[in-house]
Amino acid sequence: MEDNEYTRQRRQHLADIAALGFATYPAGYPRTHSISDIVASYGACPADVLEQEAIAVRVAGRVQAINLMGKAAFIRFTDGATTLQAYLRKNELPENEWLLFKRLDLGDFIGVAGKLFRTKTGELSVHTEQLAFLTKALLPPPDKHYGLHDIELRYRRRYADLMANRDVRAVFVKRARIIQSIRRFFDARGYLEVETPMLQPIASGATARPFITHHNALDMPLYARIAPELYLKRLIVGGFEKVYEINRNFRNEGLSTRHNPEFTMLEFYEAYATYEDLMALTEELITEVVAQTCGTETITYNDATISFARPWRRLTMQEAVIAYWPTPDRPQLADLADLDGVTRAMERLHLPVAPTAGYGKRLGELFEHVAEPHLIQPTFITRFPTELSPLARHADDDPNFVDRFELFIGGMECANAFTELNDPDEQRRRFEQQLAARATGDDEAMPLDEDFVRALAYGMPPTAGEGIGIDRLVMLLTNQRSIRDVILFPHLRPESPPAAAAPPPTP
Repeated sequence: MEDNEYTRQRRQHLADIAALGFATYPAGYPRTHSISDIVASYGACPADVLEQEAIAVRVAGRVQAINLMGKAAFIRFTDGATTLQAYLRKNELPENEWLLFKRLDLGDFIGVAGKLFRTKTGELSVHTEQLAFLTKALLPPPDKHYGLHDIELRYRRRYADLMANRDVRAVFVKRARIIQSIRRFFDARGYLEVETPMLQPIASGATARPFITHHNALDMPLYARIAPELYLKRLIVGGFEKVYEINRNFRNEGLSTRHNPEFTMLEFYEAYATYEDLMALTEELITEVVAQTCGTETITYNDATISFARPWRRLTMQEAVIAYWPTPDRPQLADLADLDGVTRAMERLHLPVAPTAGYGKRLGELFEHVAEPHLIQPTFITRFPTELSPLARHADDDPNFVDRFELFIGGMECANAFTELNDPDEQRRRFEQQLAARATGDDEAMPLDEDFVRALAYGMPPTAGEGIGIDRLVMLLTNQRSIRDVILFPHLRPESPPAAAAPPPTP
């Protein structure tokens, strides 16, 4: 904790408060209202009505401002969402409570009992009859206008950021409402919310590098969940026809404005549905969430106006590359139909070509470079190569592709869905292909999950499933450019290297 003149002064005030007979850290404070309740209920109440009704309140909050005017004073205090004013007069309070007031600092928590009234300027206030001390802030809160300009410091000290920046608080309130809206949507359609393991014996469910830990009692490695997919599909096998999970996932990858190693996903699965059914459901879900949380079907994100009016655009991956090709001599569909053609397209744009990458990976890299940044309006990208989709059912017209879509909004991938592969023999073959890729150095390739293959052998009905990135959806609906601005406590590098351990004592 910082030790400076301001902290020392606050500690002296705390000692003085104790000497006045007040508990320095009392337990609880019985309130009749929160500050937000008072403002919501009486904010528009005229002064004469307040005087006539003599509304008594007991309310608590954090001190934001103190204004001493001789033998009277005003304290502005807050519950984090709303502010209220307390009016104090020296001759109306016990002497020790007035002396308590003189030793309050910005950031302290207080309790106030009294009656509501309006000042001469019309501000709703509490005419204080009793002042209680609740907590001393030993560190001053950040100044609303001059404090916490360092964006990394704001992430590290989110508690202080929330005190100083009302807009930051609004982002996380809206995030909670978005998640509530998602739950209502699926609950109303007969989906069952479930929970699956966050620590798993096999790092599977998506292509990503895992975090690894060790279970001491079982003496076995465990992996932080990459995705809940394989467990949710086990539930479909077990007879739950519609399931969803709002889950925390962990991927041991790099940091960026769109990637945090710990993030929140919605995943849902429906028996007898196809990926095309989920496209319609996704349009319905997101437009409903946008309407409920934003009150409109049009939002602003990164200076772009995005409309969620349905229907949304649909392109195959190859069509998207052609549509956004950066030069006039666009390739044709036939030019992107095989490995040589995609390689030539990459070479035309001077993109690096990994020697071991197959057709699917090269087409995916070409798409990410050429098309993805331009997909601002909601757009479904379909027809993914099988190589990129080890858990998806192949397309009936061409086994080199799968029944899959990704949804892009604001230049970001926001959802991934496909008709699920439910053939256990084909799933085993796909896993074996992933093992071969892992053997050549692909750290993100999936391991073989024998139990999942066994589950499929019991029979899984035709099923479609989808994952939606909640963090990215919140970014869009709150107009935040970094994922760190929608995660309360994002991961950061240490502030400084840890101190070296002291050498053991010499025997």
